[in-house]
Amino acid sequence: MSQSGPLSPQAVPTLTEVVDWPDQAPPPEPITGPGSLDESMVLPAGVPPPPPIPTEEQMSQRVLADLQHQIDLMLEYRLRELLTPLLQRAADSLVRDARGELASTLREIVARAVSQELARHRDR
Repeated sequence: MSQSGPLSPQAVPTLTEVVDWPDQAPPPEPITGPGSLDESMVLPAGVPPPPPIPTEEQMSQRVLADLQHQIDLMLEYRLRELLTPLLQRAADSLVRDARGELASTLREIVARAVSQELARHRDR
């Protein structure tokens, strides 16, 4: 498949054609000229390459994840700040109502017990 010079439009394979591919590609030729790497640009052994520059989509996802985390923390803080007094008042009201009901029930039980005891003494 290696030809010298540009291919004619008829020689360019279409997407549906099967093209023979060599089993092994020839080793790449060193790139020389403007924009090629020189010896000073190669990293020394043991030094990891710099991380790739994230795409716009990756940066958007990272910013959204950070923002979501901050929103979650702020929402939890504000809900606690707003709900704590409300829940405290509700709990106080429940305790007050429960004490009132308990006192009323206790009075009824004592009154019934006293009535039964008085009835028992009269029957003797």
